[in-house]
Amino acid sequence: MNPKTEGHSPKLSDDWDPFGKPLFDDPSARALSRVGVVDVGSNSVRMVVFDGAARSPAYFYNEKVMAGLGQGLAETGLLNPQGRERAFAALQRFALLADGMGIGPLTCVATAAVREAQDGPEFQRLVERTTGLKLHVIDGTEEARLSAQGVLLGWPEAQGLICDIGGNSMELADIRNGRVWRRVTSPLGPFRLQQVPGGKKEVAAHIKDVIAGLAREMGTEHERIYLVGGSWRAIARLDMERRGYPLLVLHEYRMDPEGTLKTLDWIEKNDLNDLRSRTGTSSARMELVPLAAMVLRELIATFGPKEIDISSYGIREGLLYEQMPERLRRRDPLIEACRHAERTMARLPGFGKRLHAFIQPIWGQVPPEKYRLMRAACLLHDTTWRTHPDYRAEACFDNVTRANMAALSHPERVFVGLALLHRYKNSRSGSRFEPLFTLLSPEQIQEAEVLGKAMRFGAMFSIHDPQDAGELNYKPKKNLLELRLTKRGAGLYGEVAAARLASLAAALKAEPSVRLPS
Repeated sequence: MNPKTEGHSPKLSDDWDPFGKPLFDDPSARALSRVGVVDVGSNSVRMVVFDGAARSPAYFYNEKVMAGLGQGLAETGLLNPQGRERAFAALQRFALLADGMGIGPLTCVATAAVREAQDGPEFQRLVERTTGLKLHVIDGTEEARLSAQGVLLGWPEAQGLICDIGGNSMELADIRNGRVWRRVTSPLGPFRLQQVPGGKKEVAAHIKDVIAGLAREMGTEHERIYLVGGSWRAIARLDMERRGYPLLVLHEYRMDPEGTLKTLDWIEKNDLNDLRSRTGTSSARMELVPLAAMVLRELIATFGPKEIDISSYGIREGLLYEQMPERLRRRDPLIEACRHAERTMARLPGFGKRLHAFIQPIWGQVPPEKYRLMRAACLLHDTTWRTHPDYRAEACFDNVTRANMAALSHPERVFVGLALLHRYKNSRSGSRFEPLFTLLSPEQIQEAEVLGKAMRFGAMFSIHDPQDAGELNYKPKKNLLELRLTKRGAGLYGEVAAARLASLAAALKAEPSVRLPS
């Protein structure tokens, strides 16, 4: 494959392009037809089928087999025999699943194990001859680029060093201003480290030497490290366990270096089988954690990041990002996902925008990061209407905090979820979600309550457009929440609307005032 120009993503040749027909013919496209991607790695073989909003695709189907294709490769130069059988069986199944779903050819990418093994080309031919699937083998720097693009798909503002660990290699890439810049590959995958002669001391010295070389190539000015790969995610899940962290969503989970080092020490001192059972980690994955932990320890020592972030997005998502036109890349993944959810799940698609316009005067001008969360909440406010009324508030909260949404930090998830909880329920007291509220400050909790109660009032005030019925005006200096009714609004303002306006005013610590039309 031809190397890419640094900082750019030129179109791949028709020969290589695994997608064939471009997915995004229309630069303004929001919808994504169902697309299947297979990642044949050194440790796992995974099939993902994407669907939904193009800028923030949903995972329609996701299946992984821990085949261990690259185990022992450094010693034998060949694919692991058992791994070959498991990977081949998985690929046969994936081809049949794709056919059953009617999604056309799968996009199949193979990384370190297949590209380095002597029998890699023969395995490629066997797979294509038997299943019809074409494995596109990519080199290490291309793997780094696609992985970094996957991070950018889910984390548009990401700036720092991407570190993607697989079974036989570890790739680094520098991302800044929405672009992938320097990138490099290294032999620091756990399978490869298992073949380093000597004991733990020799392995640690080898890791230190390799990472020192990577630092010379990549520089050490990166404030953040973004971790991609199953071994990193296993360590992050263990960090959650040690800390008693209340939200078990790995994407955008953030760790500080000091706390991470405490977790690495904690892993070293505890029984791996016990940790595995406590966190639900597979035995195949947990077996690689100690070596991955040694690599992470040296990454922290060498690069000195201020923050370590977990990305669930990698190569598979990077393949989609590769084809996105610039206009689509610039969109907010969160808002795109919420628009798609409203369009497919709400009773009145399009009402969320009108609801947001109606309640926005309560806050006036707000920072962009807060504005987007308010927009997202309004778009999602009615997407759980089919849930039983007794559970609607909890379903709203659960859907947002545990949803596979991008560009949403953990505190932001809880903020939007709490606002939606108050959309359906006045009080949060006694909620089983109370431990999650600790991720917010008291001020953020109060803001979420106000937002939720504003949506609760506006959503029932007028079915078509609440702005046709009245106008909200909040005067904090006078502690006054004013509702100016139109003639139509005067007829709509009944006792339930009055009660919900009063609840909103109480959340603002203000007095409600209703002005009738003249």
